[in-house]
Amino acid sequence: MSKLLPRIGRRRALQGAAAGFVVLGLLLWWLLPLGEAPPSGTITFSTGGSRGVYQEYGDRLRKEFGKDMPGLKVKLLESDGSQQNVRRVATGKADFTIAAADAVETYELEHRSGARQLRGVARLYDDYVQLIVPRGSDITTVADLRHKRVAIGLPNSGVRLIADRVLKAAGIDPAKDITPESDGIDTGPDRLRHDKIDAFFWSGGLPTNGLVELAKKFPFRFIPIDGAVVGRLHAQGDVARYYRTTNMPQSAYPSLRQSSTVATIAVSNLLMTRKDMDPRLTEWITRIVIKSRDGIGAHVHSAQLVDLRTAIYTDPLALHEGARRYYRSVKP
Repeated sequence: MSKLLPRIGRRRALQGAAAGFVVLGLLLWWLLPLGEAPPSGTITFSTGGSRGVYQEYGDRLRKEFGKDMPGLKVKLLESDGSQQNVRRVATGKADFTIAAADAVETYELEHRSGARQLRGVARLYDDYVQLIVPRGSDITTVADLRHKRVAIGLPNSGVRLIADRVLKAAGIDPAKDITPESDGIDTGPDRLRHDKIDAFFWSGGLPTNGLVELAKKFPFRFIPIDGAVVGRLHAQGDVARYYRTTNMPQSAYPSLRQSSTVATIAVSNLLMTRKDMDPRLTEWITRIVIKSRDGIGAHVHSAQLVDLRTAIYTDPLALHEGARRYYRSVKP
């Protein structure tokens, strides 16, 4: 009996190991095509400001790419935001980027250089328009911004596009009725804190690190963008169709202890590239973006919203062929 038991133990161990290899094989088949060498080379990824979601998300994606494609070098470029990101990819100065759908549509409607070459990889998460003022401010509506010092985002940012449109929808001329300041998430929080501006617009995922940090040392609140403003915004037509009414949850910035949700608008973000980008590389990148959702989402909350069921909807961009291959491979 003492000799028989070890034989049974070894047999069961071998059977367990074999089963484990089968499970691992199936997992690898879904994540990384068996027998296929990972793509290599160098790509450039345009992100955003140092305190924004684009930058943090891009940095964590680079690390995920490195795990599955160790031979791929990813260069990150900081940017002013969506408008600059779209232009960089369209003109070949970057290979991949994240940009808001309204900025993409604006670029296409203006028939800018390389617009027809732009392609979608995945719909990622929504940006929320966040209009911030000091807690003790007398500003309670968008209309109250008249004659105030208002940061409307960097010239090449998606924030600038949205801020201009929201102000116009509220009956405010951004060039005449306010003192416009070109602050983004890098400088806006500190300038608000030191009374250099009265309010600033930000459009980003929830939460945005720059505002999380500000909330720890300076009390502020959000100004609602109500239904009347949104109605006039949609009446502008064209890219306004990408703006959806929504509410910023109370839990977005816990240290602020908001007593209620805040009415605002949201716009979807797209991971994008060019038509001539290598399909195999794009397929791998698409796969890694989807499978890394939970890992990145533990650090970048917005990444938790990436969903295979909606990632395929990259309007106004047609899907890149490599991304299409991936979505077809996982279609039930």
